[in-house]
Amino acid sequence: MNMVIEAVNGIKIPQLGFGVYKIKKGEQFERAIREAIRAGYRHFDTAKIYGNEEALGLEIQKSGIPREQFFITSKVWTTDLGYKATKIAFEQTCKKLNVVYLDMYLIHFAGPHYVEAWKAMEELYSEGKIKVIGVANFEINHLEFLMKQSSISPMINQIETHPEFPQNDLHDYLIQHRISHEAWGPLGQGNKALLERPELVEIAHHHKKSTAQVILRWHLQRGIIVIPKSSNPKRIKENSEIFDFELTVEETEKINQLNTGKRYSVKPTGYMVNPFYVKTMKLFIR
Repeated sequence: MNMVIEAVNGIKIPQLGFGVYKIKKGEQFERAIREAIRAGYRHFDTAKIYGNEEALGLEIQKSGIPREQFFITSKVWTTDLGYKATKIAFEQTCKKLNVVYLDMYLIHFAGPHYVEAWKAMEELYSEGKIKVIGVANFEINHLEFLMKQSSISPMINQIETHPEFPQNDLHDYLIQHRISHEAWGPLGQGNKALLERPELVEIAHHHKKSTAQVILRWHLQRGIIVIPKSSNPKRIKENSEIFDFELTVEETEKINQLNTGKRYSVKPTGYMVNPFYVKTMKLFIR
């Protein structure tokens, strides 16, 4: 079903993943993961702060599909940043997911002690416990600072990206530095106004697809990894059916023109020096 993006170290990352942010544990969560696996998803994105690592690990195990066929991502939360704390957090995450290694592990935000956390992740990577190490919600200044302090550069940056906020400058920077771009909220968090834009409706009609499928395809053609989320079985399947059509240059340009610079979350710059960052960030965890 999937296309892949090669990380700088050659590890293949399925370009379409499944996000589990805000999908509550219990029957709804179990059903969503089962549907996603049935639809062909093998790349799953979670985080300690989501509180559903254990539930995800259980559903993956229950699928009967070999662990090696899955690409599992989790993230270290800001209160666990630091050399020792990050190593402990990593082991706890692996235990909850019932795995001995992670395909990808990210620093969730550029909070205090993220450089020390990165040192721990570099060691875990060198030991083969993490296949791809990266960051999330990092701006250029965070990346610049981290790369000056590290022996291994971040391999991926997971950031808010959608047609209204395409992250053009940061996207170009990531390409220049061979850092893969992963989009959270790739559908603008399902914003109805975005999904009903006439330009998108027209393109979708032409391809006999939904506007959500058109947006996801736009991301793929930009070389971006996407992790849409849904607990609706119909949408889970629909979001996976994006590999049988291609947008033209003109259609792509029309979508590019939807850029308004609108974020749906708070700009993450500055949290590494703000003593109140944890309280603030909990308002827009991704």
